[in-house]
Amino acid sequence: MFDRELFKGRTVVITGAGRGIGLATAEAFLAHGAMVIAHAGRSLPKEGPLAEAERQGRARLIAADFLSHNGVDLFANTVQAETDHIDVLINNAGTMQGRFPAEGLTPQQYESVVRLNQTSVVELTTALLPLLKQAKEAAIVNTVSISARTGGSPGSSLYSASKAFISTWSRALARELAPDGIRVNCVSPGTIDTDFHQRYSSAEKLEATRKSIPLQRLGTAEDCAPSYLFLAAASLSGYITGQVLEVNGGQLMA
Repeated sequence: MFDRELFKGRTVVITGAGRGIGLATAEAFLAHGAMVIAHAGRSLPKEGPLAEAERQGRARLIAADFLSHNGVDLFANTVQAETDHIDVLINNAGTMQGRFPAEGLTPQQYESVVRLNQTSVVELTTALLPLLKQAKEAAIVNTVSISARTGGSPGSSLYSASKAFISTWSRALARELAPDGIRVNCVSPGTIDTDFHQRYSSAEKLEATRKSIPLQRLGTAEDCAPSYLFLAAASLSGYITGQVLEVNGGQLMA
């Protein structure tokens, strides 16, 4: 795939790395030489490459609840205590929280979706910017979603809107941070076969989606991981900033 030492000597912070796309991406960075500081919101992996890397001193695993009032601060403070610079920040934590129809939406539902998918990303990036500015050719890669462009399916309007916010915010941030040598891009997964869709989509809906995709299959977390490596590596994408990379098997051609 890429040079196995592509990220040797580089420190990568990735949120939402306990499972799915985040876990696959963290393992990919490890496989290409990075020191990984990985966040998980619920439970940290106890087996596999990431857990083994922590035992070897090549990774640090940190649990933090970004829905709590101080979860982002606790994670940011731990990262700041671990390193004096960050080469790559991957903001991947987030989920739909549930399908919430517009009629009957409660303030608590609204707050939970926006806090996790939008506010926490802004707060964490703001807190870690000083460490990113200490690195040479730093990169931020934010996870958005195909639904940021399509609006998603019924009950996912808030999730879709929060991802659209991150897409627009990332482009604005790319302009603002360019003088500091920090590139900002997004990866936008389509329908990826992870426990996200096992929780929020029926088998019938997923099969109908699969048939509509030109490549005739759902994506996997491993399909997504190389996009993060590409956008994080200045040697591969050093002239790319403010972009959204769609990874969806042709489900959306933009």
